[in-house]
Amino acid sequence: MEDPSPLSGRVVAVPESRHLEVLASLLEKRGAAVLRCPLVAIRDTDDETSVIAWLERVAASPPDAVVLYTGEGVTRLADFASRAGLDARFVAALGRTIVVTRGPKPKRALRALGLSPTCEAPAPTTAGLIAVLDTLPLDGKRVAVQLFGEAPVPELADHFARRRIAADYVAPYRYATQADDEEVAALIEKLARGKIDAIAFTSKSQVERLRSLAAARGLAAQLAEGLARTRVAAVGPVVAAELEAHGVRVDVVPEESFHMKPLVNALEASFR
Repeated sequence: MEDPSPLSGRVVAVPESRHLEVLASLLEKRGAAVLRCPLVAIRDTDDETSVIAWLERVAASPPDAVVLYTGEGVTRLADFASRAGLDARFVAALGRTIVVTRGPKPKRALRALGLSPTCEAPAPTTAGLIAVLDTLPLDGKRVAVQLFGEAPVPELADHFARRRIAADYVAPYRYATQADDEEVAALIEKLARGKIDAIAFTSKSQVERLRSLAAARGLAAQLAEGLARTRVAAVGPVVAAELEAHGVRVDVVPEESFHMKPLVNALEASFR
């Protein structure tokens, strides 16, 4: 008989939204009791006009390079293009230019369109993107950028300004709250009382929502106490850096392949 997983009987909080059941299932198969509290939902941007205009510019005159931050962004841009009748032209334009991806997720989303990136960042971070862009002859050129938030990352904007690169940004999606405030407050209370063995973060926006609600409810001290006594896992270095920037100790980060199965494997290993 197989030995039980070290996650067996552990309570693991999961703030994931889009792939909540995928992550929960991976944990439950190893015997964990999953506390589902989806903190953030992803929605299409309300500014469809700007997205369509960006797609039309890219399709009509492919830029010298396209930077893609997220798989979510690539998929939503493809959906916007399809609804606007621009899908074939958009894919063709991507096939005629340099395409730079931040990590494996936009690479997989491109593959669904029959494309591959020209370059992939050595680390799935803005610093990794800049390292790749530094190797490309883009001074004074035009670069289209799919953002993962509503505003450019300052470090990337500074890189473009220094090289006189004309950046054309698009934000195809936005984050919205999902679990109601009472559920999030209850999660913080359980963390503070030591009722949760581990919490697995999969995006910066989850960290931001948790901190924001804690501040608004006067629960910042309880949140800090709860995270200090709980095993904290991050899906990759970007999420880990966000947690550490706010003084949270990060116990678990996969060594490579920053997605859900490696996250669960690393969390399981940390309890051995």
